[in-house]
Amino acid sequence: MRTRMIAAVGMVVAIYVAICALLFFNQRSQIYFPTPAVARDDLGTLIVESGGERLRLWRVGPHTDEPSAPAVVYFGGNAESVDGNAEDFERTFPKHAIYLVNYRGYGGSTGTPTEAGFFADAEAIHDVIAARHPGAGITVIGRSLGSGVATYLASVRAVARLVLVTPFDSLVNVARLHFRWLPVGLLLRDRFESIERVRVGAVRAPTLIVIAAQDEVVPAERGEALVAAFPPAQVTVLRLGSAQHNTVGMFPEYLRALAQFISG
Repeated sequence: MRTRMIAAVGMVVAIYVAICALLFFNQRSQIYFPTPAVARDDLGTLIVESGGERLRLWRVGPHTDEPSAPAVVYFGGNAESVDGNAEDFERTFPKHAIYLVNYRGYGGSTGTPTEAGFFADAEAIHDVIAARHPGAGITVIGRSLGSGVATYLASVRAVARLVLVTPFDSLVNVARLHFRWLPVGLLLRDRFESIERVRVGAVRAPTLIVIAAQDEVVPAERGEALVAAFPPAQVTVLRLGSAQHNTVGMFPEYLRALAQFISG
């Protein structure tokens, strides 16, 4: 009886370890969901070279060729076709040059998604756009997964304003909520530790954070934790009481808040 019990426990442990190993080696396929390339003849494109990859950005609005125009750079959510924001953003930011980023491996950009790759690409994108619009100021918007990219960029480059939509403090903390039975703190390689960059004071730009109170993907508590890490005078918070993760854009106050914050 004792031998059978030990064997059964050993089998359970072996299965658990095997599952952890499988998830460790395949984790990026569970984190990143690349979008296909789309054709938009009504939008311009900008190609940015980064680490041997070619990143495809959508250029939106009439000001992308004007050096004096301030710029808005948008890092979207996972599995988001960022061109879907073109019309709303053009109406919301009529005086800005708008750039919508297709991450490496997304939307016609080359490469394979990784945290390190996204961060290097964000720096390259910023520097190209800063050269196109010298001295005009760059606002960075990051949504969901893109909030981690935007926060990183704001910690290593001087940006005019930072907007974080349905953000998280750390991807590890989000994963812990969804996979409570796994040691995600040990397994996760791409961690997007935004809160650590905020805590050390590396993010200096005025920041707007938009939280969906009914968020089923990134629970509101993770966004609230990020809010709490900022100095109160630096951060403005919009809480959408009935919004879910993917319905933020349906609320008129969302775009109104972005317009007021970015143009203010």
